[in-house]
Amino acid sequence: MNKQTQLDAIQQDILDQNICPELAESATQLVFGDGNPEAKLVFIGEAPGKNEDKTGKPFVGAAGKFLNEMLDTIGLKREDVYITNIVKYRPPDNRDPLPVEKSAFMPFLESQLEVIKPKLTITLGRHSLNCFLPDLKIGEVHGQIQQFNGRMYLPLFHPAAALYNGGLRQTLLDDFALIPALLKKTTVT
Repeated sequence: MNKQTQLDAIQQDILDQNICPELAESATQLVFGDGNPEAKLVFIGEAPGKNEDKTGKPFVGAAGKFLNEMLDTIGLKREDVYITNIVKYRPPDNRDPLPVEKSAFMPFLESQLEVIKPKLTITLGRHSLNCFLPDLKIGEVHGQIQQFNGRMYLPLFHPAAALYNGGLRQTLLDDFALIPALLKKTTVT
């Protein structure tokens, strides 16, 4: 079974198991993930927003446009990477995902990572970081490689944070610029 078929099966499992039915009911559709199943880079956000809920694809709103710009600065396109979120349905009124919702989706996110086997997993924002490394603070570890459970993580601020706080824009661009060198020297254990 190829990687895309495996990812499709994980997506179907979420639907079949009716994960977070309250969220599913309030959302338009499941936003599972998008991109290259053979990617060396996986980006993980927290949850879909309004535009993502409409299109069924992660990071297509303003934060997604900034993510695309950042990818371009390092010579990559969305088709080169895989993008997903912890929570696969849009929370009502774009509220933060609840701990119970993140916990419900974590096994499926772990399965996505197991299938893709990225060299580098990039957490976007504190929610994503704290699902894997709960004791770390994004303001202290952004742009610094973290190892956990045999995986390499690069915590970055969420692109939306740079839209609300212009001072973070350059920080995010600077941290993003580290990715090509990290990919060259990163090996999966």
